[in-house]
Amino acid sequence: MAVDTQLLKGILEGCVLGIIVRGETYGYEILSELEKTGLAGIGEGTLYPVLTRLDKQGYITCRRGKSPLGPIRKYYSITPEGREKLQSFQADFQTIVASVEQILESK
Repeated sequence: MAVDTQLLKGILEGCVLGIIVRGETYGYEILSELEKTGLAGIGEGTLYPVLTRLDKQGYITCRRGKSPLGPIRKYYSITPEGREKLQSFQADFQTIVASVEQILESK
């Protein structure tokens, strides 16, 4: 099921940090993980600008390394600032979810 693109854009950074916090990873693996959880339809053209932005903001680091399957790939790791950002995102997201559920359930 495809998720509304505009809705997803608001939470994608937090979701990406939530994947990277599990351990060093690379772009295709992040896309695969998003798809496994039901956030299908996110392409490289959406993901890589998010990764670049998170890197520039200091929330993740990027290193180039050999891939066992071919060309050099970029590997991403979370920084202490990224962990703080993820915690903040989780708290904000829970507040929003609770508010939306309250609105949608009050008929």
